Amino acid sequence: MTQSTTKPPQARQDPTPTTLHGQTLDDNYRWMRDKSSLELLAHLEAENAYTKSVMAGTEELQAKLYTEMLSHIKETDESVPYLQRGWFYYTRTIEGSQYPIHCRRLATGPKFDDLQPEEIMLDVNQLAVGQPFMSIGGMSVSPDGFKLAYSTDNTGFRQYTLHIRDLKAGKDLPDTAERVGSIAWAADSATLFYTTEDGVTKRHDHLFRHQLGDVSVNDVVVYEEKDERFNLGVGKTRDGKYLLMEAGSHTTSECRFLVADSPEDQFQMIAPRVNDQEYSVDHRDGLFYIRTNDVGKNFRVVTTSVMTPDRSSWEEFIPLDVNVPLEDFEVFDSFCVSSKRRLGLPILSVTKLGEGAVLGVSREIAFPEPVYSAGAHANREFDTHVFRYSYTSLVSPASVYEYDVETGVSTLLKQQEVPGGFDSKRYASERVWIDAPDGTQIPASVVYRRKNFKHDSKNPLYVYGYGSYGYSLPIGFSPSRLSLLDRGVVIAYAHIRGGGEMGDSWHDAGKMMVKRNTFTDFIAVAEQLVAKGYGAKDRVAIEGGSAGGLLMGTVVNERPELFKVVLSHVPFVDVMNTMLDASLPLTVAEYEEWGNPNEAEAFAYMRSYSPYDNLKAGDYPAMLVKTSLNDSQVMYWEPAKYVAKLRTLKKNDTPLLLHINMDAGHGGASGRYDYLKEIAFDYAFLLTQLGVES
Repeated sequence: MTQSTTKPPQARQDPTPTTLHGQTLDDNYRWMRDKSSLELLAHLEAENAYTKSVMAGTEELQAKLYTEMLSHIKETDESVPYLQRGWFYYTRTIEGSQYPIHCRRLATGPKFDDLQPEEIMLDVNQLAVGQPFMSIGGMSVSPDGFKLAYSTDNTGFRQYTLHIRDLKAGKDLPDTAERVGSIAWAADSATLFYTTEDGVTKRHDHLFRHQLGDVSVNDVVVYEEKDERFNLGVGKTRDGKYLLMEAGSHTTSECRFLVADSPEDQFQMIAPRVNDQEYSVDHRDGLFYIRTNDVGKNFRVVTTSVMTPDRSSWEEFIPLDVNVPLEDFEVFDSFCVSSKRRLGLPILSVTKLGEGAVLGVSREIAFPEPVYSAGAHANREFDTHVFRYSYTSLVSPASVYEYDVETGVSTLLKQQEVPGGFDSKRYASERVWIDAPDGTQIPASVVYRRKNFKHDSKNPLYVYGYGSYGYSLPIGFSPSRLSLLDRGVVIAYAHIRGGGEMGDSWHDAGKMMVKRNTFTDFIAVAEQLVAKGYGAKDRVAIEGGSAGGLLMGTVVNERPELFKVVLSHVPFVDVMNTMLDASLPLTVAEYEEWGNPNEAEAFAYMRSYSPYDNLKAGDYPAMLVKTSLNDSQVMYWEPAKYVAKLRTLKKNDTPLLLHINMDAGHGGASGRYDYLKEIAFDYAFLLTQLGVES
């Protein structure tokens, strides 16, 4: 990459200090928050123009990478159909089309019959005509099978509009609503429940009941959640008998239920919220099955009668295991499935159920590789003897299996086809354990191409991290990643504290007043992978997005010399200004993740790592920072301010680029081809800076 002759944009400085707890936060770029400002838009366009000029020398490589990645994707494809109330549902893609098509065929028996005529429920490509962005939020077919409730976002701001389609006529009804979240049908197929978000903070705080044919202004407010920490959601038990309304914060939840065929009745409480206690609910044969952390972080399962669901009547069904977190629990007519984690890896345990709540024979589904992801997959039927699950690893393409509960045999239904000469035997994956500074063992998942790797500390090393919200990094196959592996890049995923790989306790060890563990864990992973021979000390690239962008900003501030290249997507870098503004989306609810800076101790701790507030004069690695103008989760101004400030402090001549997608949101481009071009752009920057031959 040649240095551009164009000078990087220099943003106007307008000091706007904030003083709290006797400390002052300096902010010279607060003016960038005015999205309607012509000066701002001109500045963002100038940033894009500068980035384009710097990247001009990589255009041929970008095109090559895009063609390469596209060659590994089966463009015309179809998902595994799943059965639901007499229909088989599936999605398919067509070569040249950006978006999926949602389809179904009538079920004539337990096996998919492709001789039945296909019914196209929703062609997202048609919805996207004339739109720079298109995303589907929720989709729910009515119990009678003839109406589809779905929601769309055409800006990327994750503000969804509800539509209801008559599947017989293939046309949308006049019924609609704005700022819609979750949706669920009552048993009569004429009543729909939906949540809506507050227009400012985007918190889902109202539940409405809608009668088909009515205008939305007549919809009934069923419930309003007034606690700003909590969001509302509505769903349904798998057997279809009950609607469930859940109010949840990051640490606490409560649930109410309603008989599905009595939609005008009142929702009834299961158990009132108790701080730091979470629970989720399903139903079978007159009993609620409740996964809860009421007696321990790793969760247990209890049962209780629908007639007396409060905590005093809970009976233990699956006890707490202090060594194995219970991530999820699913109940069917004749069996249940426990999703657990052992040493950070997922476990699926299938247990037969007798009359009432009686546990029968239990079997654990075996997985063959040292690093993998596995989980439930589209199990919509309640009365069934099979359980579907997905499986993938760093070297094995995504697969869907069907497990026979009676025989204990798994049958492969489909594995993702990877054209272009892919052979999984050419690649290897490992689980590596890293010593954190406090002695905690941190897992890292590593993948490389066998012929390019000699464990001699010469390979370029790319490390990805997140480490927030209790989110476990999915360890799966990526066709686009082959472009890095085939060029000798070793790829590692750091399962640092703040994530959920070891359960809630792992999350708790990397949030609030111990958030710094997340950053020191990541630094330790990068350092020790180099020391163990997985990469060259002068060729380490790192990537993270959103809260992972906070990770990128903090570790670069702490150890800029450790990293050669940084990819930072929609980064949460202006921690203090964002968390001090309760009018912004997510802020108040996220006091339980980061802390409340209105409290002096939390303010001081958060300020100690906030990337924007800890930038200082010095040398920095090559950086590509990406954002979207319509991001509703991490506002565009955070990365824009961060880059503007860093430009005034950076002493060396490594590239510092900001790219803004002017037509998208938090997840970037919505079309699959457009998104692939974004990856090719990122990889071209990364490979060029690492000195990898194209």
